[in-house]
Amino acid sequence: MRVSVPVTALCLSMLPLMAVLAGSHAGAATATPDAPPSATAPVAPAAPTNDVPDAAAKHAKRTDCLKEARAKKLVGAAKTAYIKTCVASP
Repeated sequence: MRVSVPVTALCLSMLPLMAVLAGSHAGAATATPDAPPSATAPVAPAAPTNDVPDAAAKHAKRTDCLKEARAKKLVGAAKTAYIKTCVASP
C-alpha cells in the first residue's frame, strides 16, 4: 500500500476539526479591540522594478565575455579573472 493513501485519508478526516479550531481562533483574534485597524488591512504588493532590462543587459554582456574567453582559449583561474574584469568594464 502506498504511504500517500493513508496520509491523505488522515488529512481529510482532520479537515473538519481544523476548520472548527481555525474558526474559534479567528473569532478570538477579531474580538480584541486593542488591534490597530492597519494590522487587519491587506498588504499592498510591492511595486515592480525595472531590473528586467538591466538583468537582460548583464546577461548579454556576460555571454559576450564568455564567448571572448572561449575564443582566447582561456581556462581555469585565467578565464574566471578575465570574465570578472570583462563584465565589470563599461
